[in-house]
Amino acid sequence: MNNEFKGYIGTYTKGDSKGVYSFTLDTANEKITNIKAVAELDNPTYLNISKDNQYLYAVIKKGEEGGVASFSVDRESGGLTPMNTQLAPGSSPCHVSMDSKNQFLFSSNYHKGTVESYMLDAETGLIQPPVTVIQHVGSGPDPRQEKPHTHFSGVTPDEKYIAVVELGTDSLLTYEVNQDGKLKEVNRLSTPPGSGPRHITFHPNGKFAYVMTEFSSEVIFLTYHSEDGHFTPNQFISTIPEDFTENNQGSAIHISADGRFVYAGNRGHNSIAVFSVDEATGELSFVERVSSEGDWPRDFSIDPTGKYLVGSNQESGNLVLYRRDVETGKLTLIEKNIEVPYPVCVKFLHY
Repeated sequence: MNNEFKGYIGTYTKGDSKGVYSFTLDTANEKITNIKAVAELDNPTYLNISKDNQYLYAVIKKGEEGGVASFSVDRESGGLTPMNTQLAPGSSPCHVSMDSKNQFLFSSNYHKGTVESYMLDAETGLIQPPVTVIQHVGSGPDPRQEKPHTHFSGVTPDEKYIAVVELGTDSLLTYEVNQDGKLKEVNRLSTPPGSGPRHITFHPNGKFAYVMTEFSSEVIFLTYHSEDGHFTPNQFISTIPEDFTENNQGSAIHISADGRFVYAGNRGHNSIAVFSVDEATGELSFVERVSSEGDWPRDFSIDPTGKYLVGSNQESGNLVLYRRDVETGKLTLIEKNIEVPYPVCVKFLHY
């Protein structure tokens, strides 16, 4: 039985950070080991790994340009070999994802308020020039919503569409993906004004979805309708205590592989909120909040066994390892002083 699982960390390349780091989760000894820089590039804050583990894709900044970069993955060593980049003038994207067949790649640009689609070369995994660049328009009531800020784009469970989360305009947009990678808007849901939706995660049943809001610090439980790609909101549940009045900004949201628990990050309150999922209705019930054991918990990932969760604290520069109770969803701290400079996202290879 495999006791070692390889993962990657995307970072802001401030201070000592070099770019993309790899690590090993040793579940036999419950330790994170072998942290090393494996790709030197500017601000690879978000990463994603192809389902076959052949390729890693990252957002990238290069001088006055930003875009996406591709790497081939050595599954034995965890090493990355650069393949190609697609760059455009201006700020770099904040999110990158692809479909399960590795046909398409999607990036979201917070600063530009755009979503972009690319074709991936079937033989080599190389990123082709962008097929569609969609400029969002609009604003919201919060001073930080002065213009569109696209934060996430990823395929829906049926892979007919991509769901695009637009923080600046308080909207969740659904785009149809054509065979040539072109995007066409087919639906739009408005979230409450000033909520600032940030990321979405889908239940394994393909019907339930959960959006994390950055400004209102809530999880919105939605029903996804695959026939036309629209979403229906069902529930709003806070991720922070009622009496917490200081600055908090919601961050990442992920669901366990069995669909029983949703986890949401709080930057400011510096915690991870845990919710149980009602199997029949999809509604959430609060379970607990645990300290992020650092400052500004940007993201986290449940390991391939489902028994551990690895969190990243951007400003305190540390990873945190928790043991996860698969029956209750609760997290128990194992190790917190795992140094990585300015970590943003954590991704495991698929096992």
